[in-house]
Amino acid sequence: MSSNGPDRREFFAHAARLGLGAAIAGTTAAVLPGGARAQSGSKSAKMLRVGVIGGRFGLRFYWHEHSNSIVTAVCDLREDRQASMKEMFGCDRAYTDWRELTHDPNVDAVAVFTPAPLHVEMAVGAMEAGKHVISAVPAGVNREECERLLEAVKRTGKLYMMAETSYYRREIITARQMAAGKKFGEIFHSESEYHHDGLESLAFNPDGSPTWRHGYPPMLYPTHCTGMIVPVTGERLTEVICTGWGNIEDKMLKGNRWNNPFWSETAFFKTSGGHNAQVAIYWKVASGGTERSSFFGSEMSLQMPRPGAHGTLVAYREKGEEIKNTYAESKIITEELEVGNHYDLLPEPLRHPSAHGGSHTHITHEFVTACLEQRQPSVNVHEALAYTVPGIIAHASALEGGTLKKIPDYGRA
Repeated sequence: MSSNGPDRREFFAHAARLGLGAAIAGTTAAVLPGGARAQSGSKSAKMLRVGVIGGRFGLRFYWHEHSNSIVTAVCDLREDRQASMKEMFGCDRAYTDWRELTHDPNVDAVAVFTPAPLHVEMAVGAMEAGKHVISAVPAGVNREECERLLEAVKRTGKLYMMAETSYYRREIITARQMAAGKKFGEIFHSESEYHHDGLESLAFNPDGSPTWRHGYPPMLYPTHCTGMIVPVTGERLTEVICTGWGNIEDKMLKGNRWNNPFWSETAFFKTSGGHNAQVAIYWKVASGGTERSSFFGSEMSLQMPRPGAHGTLVAYREKGEEIKNTYAESKIITEELEVGNHYDLLPEPLRHPSAHGGSHTHITHEFVTACLEQRQPSVNVHEALAYTVPGIIAHASALEGGTLKKIPDYGRA
């Protein structure tokens, strides 16, 4: 789902009221939670040589625009997609076998943008070949895959980043800054929604054979939601009860490889801080597509807009009270927050709109700089599993009719 917004607009009045002047207006030298740094865009002698696997989603990132990276090889099974990748990235070397790309001596890092069931196999193979890896979401489709991925990172010492777009959405960058500045007080409840009606159109190939998306469980694609909640709250998801809606006899679900009966799933999580978090992932719903979240705090709350609504809302308490219907209520001010693009966190060539709420340029920059600086990226393997595994456990709960299940904690980098 793509979401390109307007250029950055000033909102210093709001920032001043919320005490965000330094975080919003002065980010030229800022360091965001997760390691992303503001950059001047000056050219460096350091260069990351990237190999891109996957000629659909793989075209949506900007390695060729970053002053410290270059695409030296591409890979796709289809020649037309290879041609598109070569043209966009200015690259002459193309492969049909992904394993050959991972062994190319002119590649330092591999970008895996292929169907979900292939992510772990390709990521592990690339790391074993000595390459750093950035992968599309999710990290894996089951616990075994996720644990294999973690083991490979530890064994090879290579860097891994999951390209979770929600972490770098404009609103979530702002929310992370607010949380780092203690503006929320205590976030006691979070909600996140990923609604994407119409995915059944991608369930079958032109020849009628099923794709990996046929019957794919919603909670096995959780990271657009958990990738908002976990980094803003700073807490892990530790327990879950989940229920689903659907019918395995539905002609668009029947016979799917996942044995999944659900079109839509709703999970209720407990966090490591003893708080609540709700995640709703719906493949069939009469609602506009959305990736959004709300954070309810003791001192301030933030709500991203629902489909058809306009603007992110922020609410905070002012001194005093007011009388409504003869009862005293706290004086809560609710207003629209004009969220900027955070271009000042990017080098000059990447200061332009990009997909998924402006996240793709930030993802590009974070991976390149993490590799060149030899530091853990924002969404490293531990964070990737903290976003991915809760959905896997939630789906298992839904298959059992909503049983309470514990979620393993794979630690932090």
